[in-house]
Amino acid sequence: MRVIAGKARRLPLKTLPGSDTRPTTDRIKETLFNILQPEIPDCSFLDLFSGSGAIGIEALSRGAASAVFVEKNPKACSCIRENLTFTKLAENGKLLAMDALQALRSLEGRQVFDCIFMDPPYEKGLERQVLEYLAESTLADEHTLIIAEADLHTDFSYVEEIGYEISRSKEYKTNKHVFLYKRK
Repeated sequence: MRVIAGKARRLPLKTLPGSDTRPTTDRIKETLFNILQPEIPDCSFLDLFSGSGAIGIEALSRGAASAVFVEKNPKACSCIRENLTFTKLAENGKLLAMDALQALRSLEGRQVFDCIFMDPPYEKGLERQVLEYLAESTLADEHTLIIAEADLHTDFSYVEEIGYEISRSKEYKTNKHVFLYKRK
């Protein structure tokens, strides 16, 4: 796994051994950031369920002003710290070593994020919990792009009921990215 583009281009990133995290492949990450590119320069980026931090680091490398990484696994947190230091992007990154919903509550009222990315463990309903929280939160407004990475079979039919519209969905072999905005 490596940084695809930007300041830290081609630098390798550490990942956790084993199956505790599912690192987004370079190919999927490149496709994702081709879609996100207009949003990234100078944005504030929130990377929930960060794993190795590869998505937030890619955003910083491509010009995001800041990135907040949220990860509760202590080994993954060490990996994120090492990757931020190695890529020389630590100055613009902040790590919150805690549960995603706890982190959202701790960030409440401090800023509105431009992009929020989440890649929760599959089939646990965590993306719905985060979306329900963000629907009433000051962390996202109608201009905030929210991206959920999920298993191909994850149902997002409920999102309109809680105040979102899906602007795009991109499917891969085993997973998908769903792009959402809060309705105005």
